[in-house]
Amino acid sequence: MLPALGLFCVQTPGGMMLDLVTDRPSGAAAKAQALAQTGPLIAARGLCKSYDRRRTILDGVDLEIAAGERVALIGSNGSGKSTLLKSLIGLHPISGGTLHCFGEPVDARGSRKQRLAMRRQTGFVFQKHCLVRRRTVLSNVIHGLFGDAGSWRAFSHSLAPPEWRDRAMQALAEVDLADKALERADALSGGQQQRVAIARALVRRPRLLIADEPAASLDPVSGRNVMELFTQLCRDHGITLLYTSHDMAHAVDYADRVVALKGGKVLFDRPAAQVTRADLKDTFDG
Repeated sequence: MLPALGLFCVQTPGGMMLDLVTDRPSGAAAKAQALAQTGPLIAARGLCKSYDRRRTILDGVDLEIAAGERVALIGSNGSGKSTLLKSLIGLHPISGGTLHCFGEPVDARGSRKQRLAMRRQTGFVFQKHCLVRRRTVLSNVIHGLFGDAGSWRAFSHSLAPPEWRDRAMQALAEVDLADKALERADALSGGQQQRVAIARALVRRPRLLIADEPAASLDPVSGRNVMELFTQLCRDHGITLLYTSHDMAHAVDYADRVVALKGGKVLFDRPAAQVTRADLKDTFDG
């Protein structure tokens, strides 16, 4: 039996700390493992995306994201942020260039099997919570397991296997909502509902977490609380985070790197601490 050393951590016989939420090494071990990877988690070269011949949304995007990084994607409306997020994980087939995700090449004709494999390693958090309002909080978190084998059982916590319920409760504890597990989702505040959405993403035990404007629908205080929780959980579990934001404080304060898009191209890509007011002005002016 593995000795428990924390609420969601155990120590393996070899002395490695194992995270029970993600089934991967935690803390320093996760960082060491991420650094040991030979290549980036995501690598795009000359990536292009267009939906018709008249308009190119992404025009030659070069981007690398290492395992364990937290990257903020910024840009004005129509700059291609959401399209890039969806293209990087195979939700939208690319029109040109090359793309590797999780060490595997992704092309415009990627198979259904490949797309499913990518999605099983990816968690999603969106601006709208997208919860089933009349279902319990616990059932909503278990919904994150749809797509796995036997996932019809994820319809309700009463149908889910004990292991899934345990995983969902662990994820809820991580966002301080374990005591709300059996309440209806629509009984929670907006900030609490977004925390449920984060738990639903965590229950997948993802390697990559994609968030599209995760705090945009919240008031300023709730927004900062959610971003702090969100980024701390990714750091603790060694999860790579890629998120979009129109709040520049969120982009600079919670990311390791900031990537700016303008006109479907990368305007700049630099450490968050080095982003200046002039950089932000260039991003959104004109």
